[in-house]
Amino acid sequence: MSLDDIRKKVIFHNSVDIWISACGEKNQNWTNPEDYKKFIAHLLKNNLNLKAFNLCAHDAGATEEAKTKFAETLAETKEDPNSQVYTIKLSDSALDVIRNYF
Repeated sequence: MSLDDIRKKVIFHNSVDIWISACGEKNQNWTNPEDYKKFIAHLLKNNLNLKAFNLCAHDAGATEEAKTKFAETLAETKEDPNSQVYTIKLSDSALDVIRNYF
């Protein structure tokens, strides 16, 4: 699902879902946690308004095995701000910052 599609559903989303959607738009693999951490570092560097969000692996979707494994891997290094999950408001400016990562 594209970023524009998820934005239509609700304006706030967790950063894992945003990461997956952004990767989908660019035909990139989303399953590498190190790439996600670089993405979050980019968002933080660009002063995107991020709110910490406690996403447990079960919330990520038990039927989506890869997504659950991804969330569990991130949770192992939760001291690192780049491995955190955040809530992001998908404003036009936020979408610009997200898309400029790629």
